[in-house]
This record gives sequence, structure tokens and C-alpha cells, in this order.
Amino acid sequence: MDETIADLFDAACAVRERSHSPYSKYPVGAAIRSVGGEVFVGCNVENASYPEGTCAEAGAIAAMVASSARTPVIAEIVTVTDEQSPGTPCGGCRQRIREFSDASTRIHATTLSGKVLTMTMNELLPASFGPENLL
Repeated sequence: MDETIADLFDAACAVRERSHSPYSKYPVGAAIRSVGGEVFVGCNVENASYPEGTCAEAGAIAAMVASSARTPVIAEIVTVTDEQSPGTPCGGCRQRIREFSDASTRIHATTLSGKVLTMTMNELLPASFGPENLL
């Protein structure tokens, strides 16, 4: 694993332990580094009414937005699962990440065993629709 994301991986692993995922049994942790260098974390929180749960990435983004005095921007994000292969963000989270990133933002999907799949935002969500499309 690239040492430049080791702190994000550790933060995502730690918050994953606090996941509330009794239905899917699929705990996920996420850690974001903003362009200002701050780190924000989130874990998935399921709900018996399935559509009401939230993804780890959404929680980390909400923490970043709530904590920022200026416009928040994602420099990179790490997600972690305990699967054989890295689990990439769902479609909704791809769009959430896109809202606060640019085409070169790096998304690192990882596993507890240390496997890493790194993509840029443009690779994860090509030809995406973002805030600039509404200006």
C-alpha cells in the first residue's frame, strides 16, 4: 500500500469498526483528505427501513461539509471493506464524491488485507455531471 494513504487507510479501518450494518453484514469505513489536509471519516449506518441508511462515503462527506469554513474539496478518499476484492463506491456515492472533487481526485478502494484499487474521479464516473453544469 502507498504510504501516502496509510493515515487515511488507518482512519477508515478504525471508523469501519463503528459501522452499524446488522442487515447487510457489510461494514464500510471511509476517510477523506480535503485539499486543506484535514481528514474526515464516516461509516455506513443501516436502518431497518433500507432506503434510510447512509453510506460511509456520505458520512465522511457530511463531516467534511459540517466542519469546513470554506468550500470543501476532496483531495482523495479511501474506502475499506473486508472482502477479497476492493468494493468501489455505489452510484449515489460516486455522484456525492463528484460534487466535491474534480476529474483528477483519487479514490482508493481498499480491503483490510491491504489490496488497493485506485481510480481518478474521471475513471470512476466518466462523463459525469457536476456543479459546473448548473452554472
